[in-house]
Amino acid sequence: MKAIQIHGYGDSSALSYDEVSRPEPEADDVRIRVHASGVNPVDWKIRAGYLASMLPLKFPAILGWDVSGVVDKLGSAVTGLSVGDAVYARPDIARAGTYAEYVVVRASEVAPKPKSVSHVEAAAVPLAALTAWQSLFDAANLQAGERVLIHAGAGGVGSFAIQFASVTGAEVIATASAANKDLVVSLGADQFVDYRSERFEEVVAPVDVVIDTIGGDTQARSLQLLKAGGRLVSVVQTPDADKLTAIGASGSLVMVQPSSSQLIKIANLIDTKQVRVLIDSVFALSDAKEAHTRSETGRAKGKIVLKVIPEST
Repeated sequence: MKAIQIHGYGDSSALSYDEVSRPEPEADDVRIRVHASGVNPVDWKIRAGYLASMLPLKFPAILGWDVSGVVDKLGSAVTGLSVGDAVYARPDIARAGTYAEYVVVRASEVAPKPKSVSHVEAAAVPLAALTAWQSLFDAANLQAGERVLIHAGAGGVGSFAIQFASVTGAEVIATASAANKDLVVSLGADQFVDYRSERFEEVVAPVDVVIDTIGGDTQARSLQLLKAGGRLVSVVQTPDADKLTAIGASGSLVMVQPSSSQLIKIANLIDTKQVRVLIDSVFALSDAKEAHTRSETGRAKGKIVLKVIPEST
């Protein structure tokens, strides 16, 4: 089969379009014929070696941890799934990735693909949507009526977080560039802040929850807006516990985990038109270098996807 591998850390030129052996499932695994694979910032950060101390790779390594496709083979212990099922998943990041024509995934990590969207759209969902879901509900315990500030609202995580928070009945404030105002408001933001022309801490009233997808100065300035009892959740940088304690707030770092049960809930929101999937751009598997280059600009609106096989196949 064809797959995108890296044989060592490096820039996008390290991505190699290779012929590799088709993987075989263990007892608790399923093999998925990949229709599409999502591209996330964590992919190129791993490729560049930025996360090498946290997630050392054994080379050659296949990247990618978003998949939508069709079950092709079942492990001997798998029940509840059948060959031919359309599924999607965010597989374990410690295993071989989804930039390939086939991938082996634990059966417990897959969920039925949302019926109302294509494989390309479904592949854009798992990692970003689970990150947003686990940040809002598992870590922050967001409740209806609370105020939540979501940074980078036009990005993959931010766009899902706005929609999930809005559906929950929270009041949503989102930051993005002025060019993305209409998009962010259409997703459910009640207040929009242009981060380039406004300092959010000067124009936003205190909030119960902050979802930080940027870190650094943005995270530090966000502390000024937290109410007593507020929660700051970051997906990029561990919050300063001492500073949070000083203002009577709490914080946490979310490292997204696979969850088939949450993917089922998310699929239902998509199929009932309460949540939509934003696609920035679609590339062929062989064009993964260009997909990474696009992701590294930080300007993607929604998700970047690798289309591995045609929808009709």
